[in-house]
Amino acid sequence: MEGTLDSLWTMIGAILVILMLGGFILLEAGSTRMKNAGHIAGKTILTFGIGSLVFWALGFGLIFGDDAGGFLGLGHFFYDGGQFADTNLSTPVYFVFQLAFAAISLTIAFGGFAERAKMVVYVIFSIMFSIVVYPIIAHWVWGGGWLSSLGTQDFAGSTVVHLTGAMAALAATIILKPRLGKYGKNGVVNSFQGHNQVYTSLAVLLLWVGWFGFNAGSTVSVADAFFGYVALNTQLGAAAGAVSALIVSWIIYGKADVSSILNGTISGLVAITASCAFVEPWAAVVIGLAAGVITILTARMLEKKQIDDPIFAVSVHGTPGVWGTLSTGLFATPELASIGQAGLFYGGGLTQLGVQVLGVVASGAFAFVISYVLLKLTQGLTGSLRVSKEEEMMGLDMSEHGVYGYPELMYDDPNKVS
Repeated sequence: MEGTLDSLWTMIGAILVILMLGGFILLEAGSTRMKNAGHIAGKTILTFGIGSLVFWALGFGLIFGDDAGGFLGLGHFFYDGGQFADTNLSTPVYFVFQLAFAAISLTIAFGGFAERAKMVVYVIFSIMFSIVVYPIIAHWVWGGGWLSSLGTQDFAGSTVVHLTGAMAALAATIILKPRLGKYGKNGVVNSFQGHNQVYTSLAVLLLWVGWFGFNAGSTVSVADAFFGYVALNTQLGAAAGAVSALIVSWIIYGKADVSSILNGTISGLVAITASCAFVEPWAAVVIGLAAGVITILTARMLEKKQIDDPIFAVSVHGTPGVWGTLSTGLFATPELASIGQAGLFYGGGLTQLGVQVLGVVASGAFAFVISYVLLKLTQGLTGSLRVSKEEEMMGLDMSEHGVYGYPELMYDDPNKVS
């Protein structure tokens, strides 16, 4: 009976995480211009399909197959739906749960491609990322790899999911270069406002709800209802991120910037993802507060460096993911540290913090370098990662798919800039 309940809870978590893709569709579409909205929605569904097939064929086995030197797993490729783990939890259910996490990381990576990458590039990189990037890091931390053996604490994926996706996004946005007209002469930054702030606000709410599947679902167990404690920390981290981002935006801009509040909320969720099972509630608030500040400052820094990250993948998922992973080395309590050791503020010294730093550096560097190399190889195969100037001005809805997401508003003037 307990195994059935564990499997049911984990399946509910998987469904919530998969529904987060709907949140990402609204977030990306609402944060970009109208002429690219249909493209963004469609490519998310397509790449989820591609990523699912690749994860079934190779990704799951590369993560959870027999450990090969601490680097990757081998076995259970083309997963047949059988039970292979010594646990009451249904392995097919766990497969779907882990597939959902891989899909989220891939979606985060594509934030760095927005409004200028060819459709074929999404297809190729979906396959490459789902074999060569995400499964390797996931094995290191969750599949019995070398970081796991050191006691790296990343409960639900601040590093494995979010930092990995963000570093791939950073590699993409560097290679693709800024969108046309984003930066003017003398470093002037031209604001490209997203076309629908209602979409982005609803998206963040959907992501917030889905995150309970992400974090609380990662308990994969109903025993002692510990998932409730994880959910409590998740809620507090998100709330604190929203509030601190509001305060910082008010100080910097003199206005309560809505996009900053939304980004702060997600950054709080990203940061608490690693530590939600290891820290006390007061620490979850501190982690979220710091994440909201970090995301605003990172976004401003990237703008000054003329790194065009349309969906804020690096500032929302990358640096808060780093902070969230490091935070367990400070705040993990002896009672909750089921993996690794207690943090610095609980008498654990610098040991766990050092392990966390190593995990962040190794995973982040691997994700960035391998993604950069893969994208350069893709560039060689396709001639260019980026659509032509004319196609970008027209919008990817029309140039890549032949129809606008808002045809009644756009068809009268195909070259209309929204």
